[in-house]
Amino acid sequence: MTNQRFHGTGVAMVTPFDAKGMVDAERLTSLVEFLIAGGVEYLVVLGTTGETATLDPEEKKYIFSHVMQVNAGRLPLVAGIGGNDTRSVVGDLQGYDLKGYDAVLSVSPYYNKPSQEGLFRHYLAIASESPLPVMMYNVPGRTGMNVSAETTIRIARACPNIFATKEACGNMDQIMRILRDKPQGFDVISGDDALTLPMIALGATGVISVVANAYPRIFSNMVRNCLRGDFKSALPDHHRLLEVVDTLFAEGSPAGVKAYMQELGRCQDHVRLPVVPVSDHLRHRIIGLMAGL
Repeated sequence: MTNQRFHGTGVAMVTPFDAKGMVDAERLTSLVEFLIAGGVEYLVVLGTTGETATLDPEEKKYIFSHVMQVNAGRLPLVAGIGGNDTRSVVGDLQGYDLKGYDAVLSVSPYYNKPSQEGLFRHYLAIASESPLPVMMYNVPGRTGMNVSAETTIRIARACPNIFATKEACGNMDQIMRILRDKPQGFDVISGDDALTLPMIALGATGVISVVANAYPRIFSNMVRNCLRGDFKSALPDHHRLLEVVDTLFAEGSPAGVKAYMQELGRCQDHVRLPVVPVSDHLRHRIIGLMAGL
C-alpha cells in the first residue's frame, strides 16, 4: 500500500542557498546524500521548510528535478505543492513534472482564513485533480486557520486519494479525536518534532521532521524505536533533542535549523527575506546545545 512507504521519518528538506542567495546545487546534492545515509524513510521536497514561498517557478522546477535525479529512486519522494488559491494549486499539480515522485504534500490555505466548508472543498478539488496520492498538512500557527478534527475526518472519508494528514496543530485533544475517528488506512503523521513520540504512542505512523535535516540518524532511530513500541529506548533521544527543537523555531524557520547545519558543515545559513539568520545570542545557545550532542 502507498501509505506504508511513508511510515517513519520523512524530512522537510531545507533549500540551501549560496552567498548570492541562489540555490546551491552542490549543497543540495550533499544534503540528499546525507539524509539517505542518515537512515530516514522518505524526503519531502519544497515543503514550507524549503522556503517555498520565496522561490520562483523555475527554481521550484529545478529543485524538484535535481532532488529526483540525485535520489535516483532510493527513497520515496514527496512534492510540496500547496497555496491559498485552489485554482493555482490545481494548475501546479498538473503543470509540474512530478516524474519520480510518489505523493504530494499540500498545506491548507493560508491568509484567506476560509470556513471549514471552504477547506473541505479546497481539498476535494486537489484530490480530484492530483496525479499522485495526497497528504494534507494542517499547521494553523502558519496558516491562520485550523483544519478541525471533524473536517479532517470528512476529507479522509470523501477523498480516497488523500491518504494522510501531517498534523501540526499542537492540540493533543484534536489529534486524539482524529486518531480515534479516522477511517482505516488513513494515516496521521506528526508535523511537530517535539510531539512525535506521544503522537506515535497514540497511533501516528511517523513524522515529517525539521530537526532531521541536521540530525537524521538520531531522530529516525528514535522514531523507529517508537514505532516498534520500544519507548524506553526512544526516550533518551527524545529528551536529547527537545531543547534543540525549541531553538529551531525561536527566531523563525528555517533560520534555526540552517544555523545547526552551518555549524555541522552541511550548508550555509543563508535564508531569503523576510526570514533572517539567527541572532548571535541564539547562535551561542545552539553551539552550546550541539556540544551536548
